[in-house]
Amino acid sequence: MLRPALLAAALAAAFPAHADDQADLAALRAEVQAMKTGYEARIQALEARLAKAEAAAAAPSAAPAASAAPVEAASSAPANPGAFNPAISLILQGGYANLKDIPARQIAGFLTNDAASTPARGFSVDDSELVLASNIDPYFRGYFNATLNDGSVGVEEAWFQTIALGHGLTVKGGRFRSGIGYQNEQHPHAWDFATNNLMYQTLFGEGYGNDGLQLRWVAPTDLFTELGAEIGRGAQFPGTDRNRNGAGSYALYGHIGGDVGESNSWRGGVSYLSTRADARTGTLTDSNGTLVDTAFSGDSRTWMADFVWKWAPLGNPTVRNFKFAAELFRREESGGLSCSGGLLCTGSAGAYQATQYGGYAQAAYQFMPRWRVGYRYDVLDPGSREYGLNDTALPRTDYRPTRHSLMVDYSPSEFSRLRLQVTQDRANVGQDENQWYLRYIYSLGTHGAHTF
Repeated sequence: MLRPALLAAALAAAFPAHADDQADLAALRAEVQAMKTGYEARIQALEARLAKAEAAAAAPSAAPAASAAPVEAASSAPANPGAFNPAISLILQGGYANLKDIPARQIAGFLTNDAASTPARGFSVDDSELVLASNIDPYFRGYFNATLNDGSVGVEEAWFQTIALGHGLTVKGGRFRSGIGYQNEQHPHAWDFATNNLMYQTLFGEGYGNDGLQLRWVAPTDLFTELGAEIGRGAQFPGTDRNRNGAGSYALYGHIGGDVGESNSWRGGVSYLSTRADARTGTLTDSNGTLVDTAFSGDSRTWMADFVWKWAPLGNPTVRNFKFAAELFRREESGGLSCSGGLLCTGSAGAYQATQYGGYAQAAYQFMPRWRVGYRYDVLDPGSREYGLNDTALPRTDYRPTRHSLMVDYSPSEFSRLRLQVTQDRANVGQDENQWYLRYIYSLGTHGAHTF
């Protein structure tokens, strides 16, 4: 009698438990089904939004004639909510320079931009830069950079750029730094050294900018491939403003680049700039060692080659990183040159033909967070020069200007940098000089990242 009773009790206890499990399973199934239904609804909603956005993006190029309705919609609601809040930044630069008292610094054998600023002795404030940048609407981006110093304001850059052409194409218009070379697009606060390299100082003064148009295409390939073409006013050195219609200069360039493993990346390219000068002023040293004034009129053509290699362990540059950059140039100028002043120059114009070379190589190494050291070597070759009627007045020196620069800088944060640099300058005959620079660079506000 005892066994049947125990069996009955066990069955009675087992059946309620089985019933509870079935209820839990049913509840779980219902919950899963509800989640699936909810996610499917959300996915369908997102797909509908995506299709609508793609249709809106394709509308301007697909049907430009039917633009009345979109224009009306755009005028009633800003396409870019941040259009009235551009990124604004102010770059403060200055420091101290220990230099010899040399009234007129020259680069032996080269016609240079005498209007370019030279470092001031002692304490000084360099140009401060005020920068505004923002997307204008879904189709354009705008950028403005003004330099401020001692009652003067200069427009360094002021341009618009397309952002919706697609196919890797962009068009930039206004005043901008040319895409030729490597360093040319960089403003002084982005340089790795306190002073400009000798090559850019000789070719352009600081860098080559232009008022005009730029077309740039980035190919849809694994290997970074970029081609660019520019036309412009050509008013900046080595050209001059000639007050005429049409283009005064044009430039072509191409770059390729890529990654090597997870820690290395590189970029190389070639560039060409053609412009024309009319009575471009300059100075040279005559056969008596006297500075004389010159005026050049003719064609100026410049070829450039650039290469950059960067290393950062596993792509993380915050602790250690290394950067190597080098550029070379060849400049040809032909036309007429007059010289005046001194005892030998009579102001008469003679034929002028010059083919000159030069370049620089530099490296910067961050050996621990916030600390970097760097070295740069500059060299120029005056090449061949023919002065025509002024051959007897203007000597052709074979002196090669050089510079060696060492720097160490410390960046307390990404917004501030302090730099010490010593330079052995041999840019001119008989003017060897050891130069010392202390520099500060501070960035206030929102400032966009710099290019590679």
